[in-house]
Amino acid sequence: MESLKEISLEFDRIEHAMDLFGNFDENIHIVEEAFNVKIISRDNDIRVVGYNEGVTKAVTVLQRLINLASQGDVITKQNVSYFVQLADENQLDKVNDFNADNICLTARGKQIKSKTHGQKIYVDAIRKNDVVFGIGPAGTGKTFLAVAMAVNAFRNKEVDRIVLTRPAVEAGEKLGFLPGDLQNKVDPYLRPLYDSLYEMMGFDAYQKYLEKGMIEVAPLAYMRGRTLDDSFIILDEAQNTTPEQMKMFLTRIGFGSKVVVTGDITQIDLPREKKSGLKEVMKILKDIKGLAFVHMSDRDVVRHELVQKIIQAYDRYDKLKDKSS
Repeated sequence: MESLKEISLEFDRIEHAMDLFGNFDENIHIVEEAFNVKIISRDNDIRVVGYNEGVTKAVTVLQRLINLASQGDVITKQNVSYFVQLADENQLDKVNDFNADNICLTARGKQIKSKTHGQKIYVDAIRKNDVVFGIGPAGTGKTFLAVAMAVNAFRNKEVDRIVLTRPAVEAGEKLGFLPGDLQNKVDPYLRPLYDSLYEMMGFDAYQKYLEKGMIEVAPLAYMRGRTLDDSFIILDEAQNTTPEQMKMFLTRIGFGSKVVVTGDITQIDLPREKKSGLKEVMKILKDIKGLAFVHMSDRDVVRHELVQKIIQAYDRYDKLKDKSS
């Protein structure tokens, strides 16, 4: 019969324990339930009691969470569940190695950091490559982190301009022929990009740089015929580009520029007869040096925990549908 095992952990400040435990000890309960252990706190000491493998995994998760708390990070149920999932899948090396680095500060002074191993790979790829494709489901932070990296590069004077674009699928590409005010027509498609910039820069700074032409948020159709030098360019919702649009966009890249293309190949809104430029470019450019493809999964979702479960349910449904068809 396997004997009980006990390991003690220490933390420097009582606030770290409060962050670690969460409201009504909800974070600790997640760890206890996942690994069949009992976690007891007394003064600056935490004791983990259980059986060998469960205790080892629980201690690894708790130690990482304590380290995050000591760095000033807020411990959320999402943080805890993510590390528990990795440990439960025997990926303790990813739990141990994970170290969320600061990307930039928002206008309100909040630190933006990668929250999952997949996000960190994505951020590192943007640092190291001139062109990066971030592919993954909704809620993985693809666009938000890309905007954070763009703002950081702009503040550090690594680029002179930020250009954000996305295809306005329902409006079509012949936007000039649409009735009414053009900006009002395309604004709903660009709203997520505006929102991310507002959070990073603040509205006043955003407006100032916009008026100076140092920030541009525009439909993909407006990129045709241009060369973008010394710019940080983000193409969002790239799954809704056609192959021709994707080629047009990628050939706009000028000297001193960095490009991030984001998309979710499970949410293509193009008409059935049209191919996705993002799906095609994954095959065409897979062996090109100087660019990177980063694939994130449902485990990198940083929205409400139900979003991850919804994505998993849809994946299962799609696989069953493919088999039956």
